[in-house]
Amino acid sequence: MEQQFRVVGNSVPRSCSKAKVTGEIKFAADIKLDNSLVLKTKRSDQPHALIRSINVEKALAVEGVRSVFTARDIPGKNLLGIINKDQPLLAEDRVRSLADAVALVVADTEEAAERGAAAVEVEYQELEAVFDPVEALKEGAVQVHEKGNLLSCRKVVKGDVEAAFTSAYSVIEKEYTTSSIEHNYIEPDAGAGYVDENGCLVIYASTQNPHYDHKEVVGLLGVADDEVRIIQATTGGGFGSKLDLNVQGFIGLALYHLKCPVRYVYSREEAYLATAKRHPFVIRVKTATDKDGRFIALQMRAVCNTGAYGSYGMAVASRSAVHATGPYAIENVDVDVKCVYTNQTFCGAMRGFGAPQMALAHESQMDLHAQALGLDPLAIRRINGLRAGQTSATGQLLTASVGFQDCLDAVAPYYEDAKENWLSAPTDPFKRRGIGIGGMWYGIGNTGVQNPSTARVEMSPEGKVTVFTGCADIGQGSTTILAQITAEVLGLGHDDITMVVGDTGCTTNAGATSASRQTYISGNAVKDGAEKLANVLLTEAVDRLRAPKNSLHFVDGHVAVSIAPEIRVSVAKLAKRIHDKGGTLSWQGFFDPETVPLDPETGEGVPYATYAYACHMAQVEVDVLTGEVDVKRIVAAHDVGHALHPGNVVGQICGGVAMGVGFALMEEFEPGKTESMKDYHVPTVSDVPEVVPIIIESPEPSGPFGAKGVGEPALIPTAPAIINGISSALNKRIYDLPANLERVIEASIQAGHFRVQE
Repeated sequence: MEQQFRVVGNSVPRSCSKAKVTGEIKFAADIKLDNSLVLKTKRSDQPHALIRSINVEKALAVEGVRSVFTARDIPGKNLLGIINKDQPLLAEDRVRSLADAVALVVADTEEAAERGAAAVEVEYQELEAVFDPVEALKEGAVQVHEKGNLLSCRKVVKGDVEAAFTSAYSVIEKEYTTSSIEHNYIEPDAGAGYVDENGCLVIYASTQNPHYDHKEVVGLLGVADDEVRIIQATTGGGFGSKLDLNVQGFIGLALYHLKCPVRYVYSREEAYLATAKRHPFVIRVKTATDKDGRFIALQMRAVCNTGAYGSYGMAVASRSAVHATGPYAIENVDVDVKCVYTNQTFCGAMRGFGAPQMALAHESQMDLHAQALGLDPLAIRRINGLRAGQTSATGQLLTASVGFQDCLDAVAPYYEDAKENWLSAPTDPFKRRGIGIGGMWYGIGNTGVQNPSTARVEMSPEGKVTVFTGCADIGQGSTTILAQITAEVLGLGHDDITMVVGDTGCTTNAGATSASRQTYISGNAVKDGAEKLANVLLTEAVDRLRAPKNSLHFVDGHVAVSIAPEIRVSVAKLAKRIHDKGGTLSWQGFFDPETVPLDPETGEGVPYATYAYACHMAQVEVDVLTGEVDVKRIVAAHDVGHALHPGNVVGQICGGVAMGVGFALMEEFEPGKTESMKDYHVPTVSDVPEVVPIIIESPEPSGPFGAKGVGEPALIPTAPAIINGISSALNKRIYDLPANLERVIEASIQAGHFRVQE
């Protein structure tokens, strides 16, 4: 896309970047209020049990312990949940996982709080537990919740798959599994709070959605909205986990009762135990093609384990069902995704909401059919890849900004070069080289539901602009993007815009920083507010410059006549004139993408207003003796609509690739075994490959200056590309993630690359 804007499209300096690296800005764990007390929780040592009694006397006798609170001390409603309320802050009569908190200890020091928590005595009546979601669906299974173990089911049905299978040339049916994943952000879950002079409970938190936190804390405490204020502290990563309440409810409860400053910082062990995980999936998929390689049918049955509580489980089931086809046109589809309760640690949002799990299945099936038909993996994707004018499995007509074929075209030269020059290069006799392709599409925003954003754009009488937005910046750079959008509309520099972000005391709701929605949705809300302000300024300039409104434009802090730019008036003068007349210089912006709810039986509808697309190519080298997989290079082409900040886009792509390497090769959270980073493998700098980011711009008409999103898409194609690369290298496919050393060695043995001595 040719450059046609002044501010957007440029990699301007990130907001607060210098202050972050110098330590001037404090993260949540660094906030230490004067004379603050320390919080710790007593958590269950049973995966499923009735609570017979909780005795806090010994805990209160510990030196330094001030108070101990249980469920009976919660003045409001003791239920939390992003979509459905099924999780207590403090367990009252039953625990459903080892993560469940049963008591909150308040003490003078960290050590005293820990000793106090250990001294809380809980008498349990053990209950049988269920950990396997497939078993949990069987008749007679242990019931995790009274309403049953099925949290939700999402179906997508189109055409007649059975008829298509009957007439198909190639039919392949396989089962895939993915692991539970820990988010593993660098900064732990943390927060602090105090009571201000007006009696308001002020809570600083590391969060992705301050307005959701506010609503939950208000409900827990049974107080008025203006009695709680949530301020997003500078946040060191979230990847979805910090959409759920972590420390906020505990801090609010302590403030409500004690009226003195408190703080709570999760240890890494507590974060591993008690925070949301990525949903593990079991996916059974059957696909069919005609003789030319065109996919004619897809049938999928998938079960995802949401653990003890719902969190974002319903959203994960819905998104995974919609994305089951991948970025491909398939006329006959039958998808059924079930989200199931078990007694595991609860699972919630994690970068991709089920789409990464689906991508393993649809991209593996794509390669299996290519192999069966003698087609090139890139060629079969060209045949089936979505184009503008086609319809999705939900019946949505894709009219614009469908850049998947462009992504394939961008990767093609690297792919052909790697096949010709890299595959055949000499290497160690026990190493095998392979190339893998992974495709992706990703709906921007929440699935088939309203997910609006609001913002306020305000100009002072002196012409200074402030943007108030609830949009939480968790390192992805949204604050900078929103400032760029405002500046573009008003003809200012990005650094002329003051941003007030993520404070429920003075910002309106922008919705969650999730689903790659903030650039598109909050960007549009900010743009709407800025355009309303711009209209007022232009109207005033008409009177001042004696020129028609359509002949005026903003430039360098002025409004000028387009054909005679020397005829101009400063924005500051216009603002003062409007203010002096009693006019409005503060405007509310709003945007909610146009969607249509999905039919519960067929999945028909318009789940998203726009989609991002991508294709990754992985070059891998596999050591058949040790099972080590060395990912040499990832070429990553992403259709982002319009890159408002190209540097941010590149950063997201590189970060997504790094996370995708972990998902593919090493990351696996095992409940009861994985206690901290000592038990959990994440990519190090030596595991991260060379990344070749390619930005594809297929402008989205409804996006702010054509933009869509890239946060989650950056992750999704990496693992499928790597797995396809391993299959290419070994001539043996791995169906279960992660493809760790043991699985790779087993595949090598099965492929006959070496023999195990008897």
